[in-house]
Amino acid sequence: MAQQLHVELVAVEERVWSGEAEMVVARTTEGELGVLPGHAPLLGQLAEPGQVRIKLAGGEQVSYEVAGGFLSVSAEGVTVLAESATPASTAQGR
Repeated sequence: MAQQLHVELVAVEERVWSGEAEMVVARTTEGELGVLPGHAPLLGQLAEPGQVRIKLAGGEQVSYEVAGGFLSVSAEGVTVLAESATPASTAQGR
């Protein structure tokens, strides 16, 4: 079985999404960042406006429009702390 990342997407008031994923893609102030299992620890500031894409096993993907906040990668997984997070339209189908 492929390695998985534990992902938490948290907005100010609530946990928006939590689970296991194969990859997380987020746009930070440094550029777009893809995080796979085993990624080195880092802390990045989310770009505004931004989007976080969570790629799940089996090819499914969930996307959220985020405003403000940070992306943290640690040995435990990925945590996205956003001021707000709303489900993105999946119409683009990327």
